[in-house]
Amino acid sequence: MPTAAEMIRALDLKPHPEGGHYRETFRDPRQIDGRAASTAILFLLARGERSNWHRIDAVEIWHYYAGAALKLSVVDGAKEEIIRLGADIHADEVPQVTVPARAWQAAESFGDWTLVGCTVAPGFSFECFELAPAGWSPRR
Repeated sequence: MPTAAEMIRALDLKPHPEGGHYRETFRDPRQIDGRAASTAILFLLARGERSNWHRIDAVEIWHYYAGAALKLSVVDGAKEEIIRLGADIHADEVPQVTVPARAWQAAESFGDWTLVGCTVAPGFSFECFELAPAGWSPRR
């Protein structure tokens, strides 16, 4: 299996402000209120990296692609959920999950690395992205 560094190079991924590495692969040319109708990225988290607590103003769909399973923590109001995103459905993993708009979310790999895709509708915009301060948790 390739290393995280090899995957990052092969996929031409760049550091993401929330943690991990990414590359935008699609930005819908159709506009909704001056914003792309949808966007998609490749996103890789290596061992020790974390997608820190953040939220966006749009629905985000996570898709599992390769590597270890991913721990996705989602807090939507009073509801907290830990989702295991991966390919082994017999081990309670799911290959896809939808995070509601404005829900807090964080993620980390259960192994050496995890490659996922994230689709956002309406499209992702850094102006509509809120990154929590280091060490913050919505549970506190």
